[in-house]
Amino acid sequence: MRFHRIVMGCQMNEADASWLSHALIARGWEETSEEDAQVFIVLTCSVREKPEHKVYSVLGRLAPRLGADGFVAVGGCVAQQLGETLWQRFPGVRLVFGTDGTSMVPDALLRLAQHPGRRLSLLDFAEVYPEREGNLPDAVPAQAYVSIMQGCDNFCAYCIVPYTRGRQKSRRAAAVVAECQDLVARGVREITLLGQNVNSFGQDASGDGTSFAALLRQVAAIPGLMRLRFTTSHPKDIAPEVVAAFADLPNLCPHVHLPVQSGSNAVLAAMGRRYTREKYLETVAALRAARPEIALTTDLIVGFPGESAADFADTVRLVEEVGFASGFSFKYSDRPGTRAEKLPFKVPEEEKARRLALLQETLGQCTARDLAAQVGREVEVLVEGQSRSQDGTVPWWMGRDGGGRIVHFPAARANLAGRLVRVQVQESTKHALRGEMMGEPW
Repeated sequence: MRFHRIVMGCQMNEADASWLSHALIARGWEETSEEDAQVFIVLTCSVREKPEHKVYSVLGRLAPRLGADGFVAVGGCVAQQLGETLWQRFPGVRLVFGTDGTSMVPDALLRLAQHPGRRLSLLDFAEVYPEREGNLPDAVPAQAYVSIMQGCDNFCAYCIVPYTRGRQKSRRAAAVVAECQDLVARGVREITLLGQNVNSFGQDASGDGTSFAALLRQVAAIPGLMRLRFTTSHPKDIAPEVVAAFADLPNLCPHVHLPVQSGSNAVLAAMGRRYTREKYLETVAALRAARPEIALTTDLIVGFPGESAADFADTVRLVEEVGFASGFSFKYSDRPGTRAEKLPFKVPEEEKARRLALLQETLGQCTARDLAAQVGREVEVLVEGQSRSQDGTVPWWMGRDGGGRIVHFPAARANLAGRLVRVQVQESTKHALRGEMMGEPW
C-alpha cells in the first residue's frame, strides 16, 4: 500500500508521524505523495482556534482522492476529542486513534487494508507509556526527536492536553537512553527530548524515579552526540539540577523554551500555572547565570478571561524585561471541557486582536535586538539544507545555531546537510542571521 502523512501541530506529532513512517515501511508499505497515495494518515492538533474545522477541511479535500482500496486514519488530539463521530461525517475515515494508541496503528492499518469493510478505534488511555518497536532505517537524518513521556498532570485552566493526551506517563530512563544510543549509532548528531512537561519526567507511577536532570546527563554522555535539546518546560518544575546542567554539559544547547503565558500574577493564578511573575524572573536569572549566552523563547496568551488592561501591560513589561529571543503568542480561545471555558468576563474579540498585535510588535523588537547582538560572533551551525534565498552563483545553506536561531551562509560545497560548521555572523535580518563559513565542516 502507498501512504501519505499530513501532520498538524506540535513536535510530538512530528515524532509520531516519523515513527509511523518507519514502522509502515518496515512492513512493506511505500511512503509517497498525496497525489499517489491510497492511505492517508492525518495527525491533528487542538491548540489553535477551531482546530476541528481545519481537520474537516483536510478530510473533505481527501475524500475525492480515495479509490476502492483507499481510506483515512485520523490521529492526535482532535481525533481523541471527536472519536468515532468522524465516521458519521466522513465514510472514508476507517481508523481513529489517540496518542496512546499510536503504537498499535501500523498493525491496525494492515488489518484494515486486508478487510475493506472494517473500522477501528484506538482511543483508550493507557496507564503506562506504551513502548514502540524500533524499525529505524540504516540512514537517518542528523536531527531526531525522542519522546520521553506522554500526557500531562497540570490541568492548566485553558489547556486541553490532559483530556486529549491523558495523564502523565514517563518512559523508563533505560528505554530512552537506548533509543538515543541507537539513533547516534545510525548518524544522528542532534537529539531533542520531547514531552508535555519534561521537567516532571520520571516522577509519576509509570516512571522509574529517574529525574529529568539525571536523564539529561545520561543522554548527554552518549559518545558521538553533538547536540542535545529538550522541550517543553513548565516554569514551576524546572529544578536547580536542570539549570546546573547548562553550565556542566557542553553539548546541551544554550536554549530553553519556557512558556510564561502571562506576566500578570492575577492571570497566572486564574490560569492555574502555580508560579508567579517573580518566580519566573528568578528562573530566568538562574539560567543566565549558568549559561550567559542562553536563548530564551516562550509562549504567551492574550485575552484570557478576566485579563484587564493592567494585566496585559504586565505581560508586555515582562517580555521587555526578559528580552526573549523569540516567542509564540496567541489569542485565548475556549477549549471544550476546560475550566477556562466556564470563566466569566471574556475579553472582546477586537480587544484580543489589538493586544495580540501590540504584543507581537514587542516580541518582534526583542527578536531584532537578540539577532543584532549576534553580529560579529562566530557560531556553530548544524546545517539543515540549502537556503531558499540564494544570492549569486554560490549555493547558500541554512541551519541553526545552538540557541535555535536560523543562520544563512554561502558555501560552494556539494552537500553540507547534517554537517556542523562555524559561521562568522556578518548581519542580521528580521528573522535570521547571515554570515560566512569559517574552516572545514565536521
